[in-house]
Amino acid sequence: MNLFTGTRSKGGTARGKRSRSALLALAAAATAAALMVPVTATTATAAPGAIPPGLSCDTGKHAIDDYTGFALCRNNGSRTQTFWVHLVCGWSPDVDGNHVTLRPGESGQSTAHCGSLGTGIGEIHVHP
Repeated sequence: MNLFTGTRSKGGTARGKRSRSALLALAAAATAAALMVPVTATTATAAPGAIPPGLSCDTGKHAIDDYTGFALCRNNGSRTQTFWVHLVCGWSPDVDGNHVTLRPGESGQSTAHCGSLGTGIGEIHVHP
């Protein structure tokens, strides 16, 4: 069928069937290629971002919940600092944790939770 005029072309049915089968074969090949990508490629945890100067931080996932991440930091500097954890959540929107202000020598923790419909935590960063 000609999409511009709405009329059928005469004698072109065999060619149309070949085109459709070629498209279906191409779609099947593309789907198979996409499924051959390892699942770990989309959920691998990348190296965490740089920790702000003056802070020493440990980051990680909650022991029983792969969707909750944390940054536990200590202020080793000589001035007050504020930090928060940033989670890259795969298919869900990224989230930021609570802002924590530390005086010199103090420790504190920021936590955040990725949406449960996503793939969980992909990366954990500490932001100043």
